[in-house]
Amino acid sequence: MQAACQNPLSRPPVADRILVVRLGAMGDVVRTLPAFAELRARYPASQVAWLVEPGAAGVLQGLPGLDEVIEFPRRTLEDHWRARRVVAFFREAAGFAAALRRRRFDLVLDFHGIFKTGLLVRASGAPVRIGYARPFARELSSAFVNHRARVTPAHVSRFVRNAALVDFLGIEPPTVPRAVVGAGSGWPLDPQRVADMHDRLVRATGSPPGTGFAVLHPGTSERTPYKRYPVEHWGAVARGLQRAGLACVVSSGGDGERALARAVALAAGAGVAAVAPPTPTLADLAALYAACRVFLGSDSGPLHVASLVGTPVVQLLGPTDPVENRPWPGTPARQVRVPVGCSPCRRGCAAAACMSVLPPSAVLAAVRELLATPGALPEAVPA
Repeated sequence: MQAACQNPLSRPPVADRILVVRLGAMGDVVRTLPAFAELRARYPASQVAWLVEPGAAGVLQGLPGLDEVIEFPRRTLEDHWRARRVVAFFREAAGFAAALRRRRFDLVLDFHGIFKTGLLVRASGAPVRIGYARPFARELSSAFVNHRARVTPAHVSRFVRNAALVDFLGIEPPTVPRAVVGAGSGWPLDPQRVADMHDRLVRATGSPPGTGFAVLHPGTSERTPYKRYPVEHWGAVARGLQRAGLACVVSSGGDGERALARAVALAAGAGVAAVAPPTPTLADLAALYAACRVFLGSDSGPLHVASLVGTPVVQLLGPTDPVENRPWPGTPARQVRVPVGCSPCRRGCAAAACMSVLPPSAVLAAVRELLATPGALPEAVPA
């Protein structure tokens, strides 16, 4: 469902310098890109900066229309706090706040909506500070803004919620469709880079040229291992995809996930799945997904990257909220989940029963349905 802003401004703010605040994580920054594209299109002559934490800053590398990336010194502040260097902590925080104010932003939009971002928004000194009203404003963040967007309904995807915050500005949208990556909201996809990646996949799998690829992404962030689909289930899915005529590659989000990718390839059996080539930059990752016919993975930043480059996605859900975390609505997608009694939840558990009960047959059925109806909008496929 499309979110709607109930109280747009009657007069758009005049702003020569704009700050976007979305600190992390990678998937959340990715899901803010289309809203950034909308903002950029409505303020074509303004200077726009983005405040982000270092761990997610790579998402913004080469982002068209973004004039400056400002990294919040999270690690330095945490180190000072843990070591009880109180004076150093406050000196670092005050210095960062002063540097933010010196940029003299006219308008700040807080897409994050927590206490920490509220403090940063207020510290910017911008005369127009826009954030969400409750329930999307958390931890008293709305106390630090002077304009609060009321967005309904209260249960929507983060993609459309972010778009509604831009709609609050009261500026008629440009006469172009809401942008996707490659068309204004992210890394411009280089066709040659995508073609080169396809050739690398052909060599990695020993497949003939023109082969269609399915990419499996078994990893999630280190903090959310409970979102991961069992390795042996991934192996069964890969074998089913091979029988359907798709060559399988297994991607990893970094060196820490390479072992998991190798384990999935091993579980699939000899000659069934290959570990995807390394993707050291986000542009490489986007090219990998653009070179494939379908992406399969649980709720993660890479899944949202795949949906933004236009690759159909099958999202495997257990503890994750299926509405809030829907893929980009402009890309064909399917969700596979078993609605067990404790799902969705925000904390997860070591047992992760909600992931292990997803049968590989249901995942394969979702892939077949998705590829048979490439123009379909995202919808849930019961397992």
